[in-house]
Amino acid sequence: MKDSIKKRGQKIVKKFSKASIQVSEEGKEHIKENIFGRISHIANIRLLILEWGLLIVALIMLAITQAFWFGDSYANNTWSTGGTYIEASLGEVNSMNPLFASTSSERALSRLMFSTIASIDFSGHPGPELAEYIRPSENGRIWTIKIRDGLKWSDGEPLTTSDVIFTLNLIKNSAVNTVYDANLANVKIVANENGEIVFTLPTPYADFISALIIPVVPEHVLADSDPKTLIEDSFSNAPVGSGAFSFNATQLNSTSGEKTIYLSSNPYYHKNRTLLNSFAVHVFTNRDGIISALNAGTITATAELSEADSESITSKSIYQKNSSLNSGAFIFFNTASQSMKDAAVRDAIRRGINLEAVREAAPNTIALNYPLINSQLKLENYPALPEYDLEAAKAKLAELNGENMITLEVATVNSGFLPKVTEAVSDALKELGYDVHISTYEENQDFVSNVLSKRSYDLLIYEIELGADPDPLPYYHSSQASKAGLNLSNYRNVLVDDLLLAGRETLDESLRIKKYERFLEYWVANVPAIGIYQPNLTYYYNKNARSFSNDLKLVTALDRFTDVNTWAVNTTTKNKTP
Repeated sequence: MKDSIKKRGQKIVKKFSKASIQVSEEGKEHIKENIFGRISHIANIRLLILEWGLLIVALIMLAITQAFWFGDSYANNTWSTGGTYIEASLGEVNSMNPLFASTSSERALSRLMFSTIASIDFSGHPGPELAEYIRPSENGRIWTIKIRDGLKWSDGEPLTTSDVIFTLNLIKNSAVNTVYDANLANVKIVANENGEIVFTLPTPYADFISALIIPVVPEHVLADSDPKTLIEDSFSNAPVGSGAFSFNATQLNSTSGEKTIYLSSNPYYHKNRTLLNSFAVHVFTNRDGIISALNAGTITATAELSEADSESITSKSIYQKNSSLNSGAFIFFNTASQSMKDAAVRDAIRRGINLEAVREAAPNTIALNYPLINSQLKLENYPALPEYDLEAAKAKLAELNGENMITLEVATVNSGFLPKVTEAVSDALKELGYDVHISTYEENQDFVSNVLSKRSYDLLIYEIELGADPDPLPYYHSSQASKAGLNLSNYRNVLVDDLLLAGRETLDESLRIKKYERFLEYWVANVPAIGIYQPNLTYYYNKNARSFSNDLKLVTALDRFTDVNTWAVNTTTKNKTP
C-alpha cells in the first residue's frame, strides 16, 4: 500500500516538473518573439510611445496638483491651545491689588486677573459679569444685584456674595483710599434674605451699572489684613483673582524698573477657559523700549503706541489695527485763570482756531465737536458751532485784551497725537497774538498731582474717557471743580449743574435727550472746552497671533480684554468632518 502511494507521488512530481519545463520554454520563446523580436519595430511607433508616456506623466501631475489644490476643502488651519502671549505695557507696577490700579500696567493686570461685578459687553454696553443680573428700581435710586452661583477663585475657593460685600466695604473704608471710592460715595449696601445685594443711592443714577465695573477681591485671603496698610500687603505682590489668568511669577529685567509679570490660564475662569497657556505683561519705562521690542520680535503686541509711531515699526511681522474709543481729545480752558476767565475771550479763540488744520495733526481720527458722542445717546438737535473766522477773532481779541502781549501756559502729555496737535493749536494762538509756552509731561502720578489737580495751565490739551453711557457731570459740574474732581476747566454754572444732575437721575431716555441737548447749548455758549477728535486704540500685534476681535466695540482701551479667552498664538491643521 505504501509503495503504491509512493509511486503515484513520483508520477505526479514528474508530470509537474515536465509541465514546468514546458511552460518555461514556451515563456522564453514568447518573450523572444514578442519583445526582443519586436524591438526593431520601436522606431516605427516611437511617437505613439512618447504620447502615451507624456499622458501618464500628465495624469500623475494632475493627481498631485489636485491633492494640493483641493486640500483646503477638507482641511483648514485653526487657532489651537498653548503658547504665551506677551503684551508690552507702560508704567510702573507698584501693586497688583486691583483696588489700587492707577498706571496703564496695573490696570491691564487688574483686568486680566480679576473679574468685575459688571463689565462692558461685546456691543460696547455695560452689563453683568460676576453678577447674574443687575436691576434698577423704577426711579433708578435702588439697584439690586445677584451674584452667579458656582464661581471660584484661582486657588479653587468659592467666590460668593460675601466676597463682593467684603470688597465693597473695603472700597467705602476711607482708610483704604482706593481708586473706586467715588463710585460708592454715600451709597448704602446691604444683603437681603434672598442672597441679593441692594444698593440704595442718595439720588437716582441712570448709569449706576457702569459704577459697578469694580474688581472683586477674596475675603478668605484679605480678611485679616489691616485696611490702613492694605496696599503693602503681600497680596499686592502675589494676588489671588478670578479673571482669565492667575498670577504666576515676576521677573526683573533691569534695574530701571523694567519687568515681566507672568500669568497662567485660570482653570476656574467663569467664562470659557483661555486658549493661551499663559499671558505675560512686559512692563517698560518708555515707548522707545516698546518699539525696539516689537521690531525685534521679543513681544507679541502692545496697546501703548499710537498711529504716530507707525513709521518706527519696521518689522514686517507686525500688523496694526485701529479701533475707535468712547473718548475725546479736547482743548480745556482754565476758566479760573486770569487770561481765560472771560467767555468772550474763549469764544474768540475758538473762532480763530482752524480746527480742520489742527485735526490734520491727528490723521485717521474722527472729528469730535461736542462732549457727547452718538454711540452713547442719539441726540436730535445739536447747537450750531461758530465758523472759523481768523480776522474777526483777531479783532475781537484786540478789543478784549488791548495792546498787551499775553503769555498762555499750555499743558499736554507725551501721548499719541497730542504733542503734534498742541503744536498746531500753539501756532493758531500765536497767530491770534498770544505768546505761548508749551509744557509736555509724561502721563504719570506726578502729572496728575502737580498739573491736573492744581490746574497749572491756562489751556490743557488732553484726552478724557466719555464712557459707554453719557454722563458729562464729572467734567462740567461745579462740584468737580476741585483738586479731586475732573472738571478740568474749573467751569461753574448753576443751570448746567441742574441739567447734568437731571440727565444723570432720569431713566427716561427722551427726557435725558432734552436735558443733554440743553446742556450742549450752554457748553457751546460758555466755551469751557473745544472738541478736537475721537481717539483710536492703535494696537500693534504679531501677524502670527490672534488678538481681540475686530467686531468688539471698545469703550476704553482695557475693553480689548473682553474676549481674551479666544486670543491665541498657536495654530493647527484640522480635517473637516463631512
